[in-house]
Amino acid sequence: MFYVYILYSAVTGKYYCGQTNNIPQRLQRHNNGETQSIRNGIPWSLIGYVVVENRTEAMHLEKQIKARGIARWLQQHRHTLLTTVV
Repeated sequence: MFYVYILYSAVTGKYYCGQTNNIPQRLQRHNNGETQSIRNGIPWSLIGYVVVENRTEAMHLEKQIKARGIARWLQQHRHTLLTTVV
């Protein structure tokens, strides 16, 4: 299983979308500053995620979300996001 996740930074007021097979570990890496491109938004909060079968599907959905614009995608699809990490 892979996950396409959306984070939000109250510091910058921006969203971030990514994909992973381990959300808690990835969120921790983001908030530890290990992702240089979004380091200035720490702390990041998990808005939600979508479960997909494999990395190919995750990469495709991530690309769709980013192409649409994360905030615009959320306006239409927020209800489809899961928020409890297992």
